[in-house]
Amino acid sequence: MCRACPSRRWLLGALAAVPLAACSENVETGRNQLILVDDGQLAGLADQAWSDLRGKTPLLRDPEAQARVGRVGAGIAKATGRTDLDWGYAVFDSPDVNAFVLPNGKVAVFRGLLDAVRSDDELAAVMGHEAGHVVARHAAERVSQQLAVQAGVSLAQILLSEQAGENADEIAGALGMGAMYGVILPYSRKHELEADVLGLTLMEKAGHEPRAAVAFWERRIAEAKGQPNVPEVLSTHPADATRLARLREAVQTSPSASGGRG
Repeated sequence: MCRACPSRRWLLGALAAVPLAACSENVETGRNQLILVDDGQLAGLADQAWSDLRGKTPLLRDPEAQARVGRVGAGIAKATGRTDLDWGYAVFDSPDVNAFVLPNGKVAVFRGLLDAVRSDDELAAVMGHEAGHVVARHAAERVSQQLAVQAGVSLAQILLSEQAGENADEIAGALGMGAMYGVILPYSRKHELEADVLGLTLMEKAGHEPRAAVAFWERRIAEAKGQPNVPEVLSTHPADATRLARLREAVQTSPSASGGRG
């Protein structure tokens, strides 16, 4: 076995030190996270992304709908305690049954979602989920994981270049695929489940009924029955059955489970 050159030894040491230097506990999730980027960096990128979205995607011309989303969203935002963020909401004129959040607290809701929810409680379930991503710092964790994977693959490529020769790129590519299916995608599915559970807590703090989240997803899953699905192992999101089971379990353990609301 050949001895690594000083530069390679330095790279190995630096890469090994990164997780120790950047690992911190998130009080919202109760687990450690690898964070290599700060919230300020992501917020700047998110500001630009939000500006681009508003410039390219038409807003829904319905003041009542915009006000409704803003009202429900404001309650969820207050429940997060993240007063450092400039939370903002917009309903875009698209049939997609979807919503997403940026790490700067800007939430996009599509017209299709408003058509799909049957109450403010169901809307709060979706918006609570999106806010859950923010308080859990999922965006920072995802970017950090991707940076770490890229650094690891690049380092492997350097270390393999002499021994593997022309096969180094193929081996590095295989390592990258392994990281994608072994780290990136599993964590993405974990993030979605965490956001679901955090969303239940946030919507309840904001005065909404957590069981509405279960009702919404039960209906959405029933409507999608028979449609082709990507296998869970290849998806960024957990399987519908996994997601629904976790939601039901979390609702059963929520403070309002015993008596509900009148």
